Amino acid sequence: MIVDSKVERLVLTHKDRLLRFGSELIFSLCEQFGTEVVIINRTEDSTFEEDLAPDVLEIITVFSARLYGSRSHKNRKIVEELRDVATIAKSGIVRT
Repeated sequence: MIVDSKVERLVLTHKDRLLRFGSELIFSLCEQFGTEVVIINRTEDSTFEEDLAPDVLEIITVFSARLYGSRSHKNRKIVEELRDVATIAKSGIVRT
């Protein structure tokens, strides 16, 4: 809708409410296609690094949730098997 110029104004309560990370891309699109972005609860301007840190933490959280989440039985089994192999290799026992 933004690309089709159907949105005149995008109103957000906080800058990070639009996307978990990567909101700068949408803000750039809004600027390119003439959509005004209004952020109601604006905090002090932060540096690129200060903006990047929460994004990286969110990415880590998402992927760790996938790895250790309720649907990760397969991943847990692989981790257990790798631990078993490491224990066997450490003790010098060869499996046949």
